[in-house]
Amino acid sequence: MKKTMPSLTALVFSTQTSLAEIGRYVVTVAHDLYQEAARQGLMPVAPLQWIYTGADGKPDTVFTLEIALPVMGKLSKPSVFDFRKLPSFTAFVATHSGPWEHLYETYDRLIDEVKATGQQMSGVCREQYLLIDTELPAQNITEVQVGIVQ
Repeated sequence: MKKTMPSLTALVFSTQTSLAEIGRYVVTVAHDLYQEAARQGLMPVAPLQWIYTGADGKPDTVFTLEIALPVMGKLSKPSVFDFRKLPSFTAFVATHSGPWEHLYETYDRLIDEVKATGQQMSGVCREQYLLIDTELPAQNITEVQVGIVQ
């Protein structure tokens, strides 16, 4: 399904990484973002998002990873995280239920759907974490978004 997500304001962590190294950011950065939002008096208003720019599915390709927590409010003091508006984003979207190790299956389906419509991928993908359960990964619910050129 094709959908356009509105722009939103977020606390953002940004780094260069690879799929082979990405595990170091799971949970820890989310915890830090939520802690910073509370310290700043900001209210989280949407699920945590991981934004991949330039990732190609190969384990050693270096790409830009942004982990964003959409919030409402203004910074009350300096922050270690960027505070900025993320642009609107048009993508083909599907819900992935289960362990993140199988996210590639959802990506494969979405990429096939994009190709079938003749649209061009933008090189940016997002994942919205609707439910995170690190103890029972089968219960994870993730919205996968494959960006397209407008």
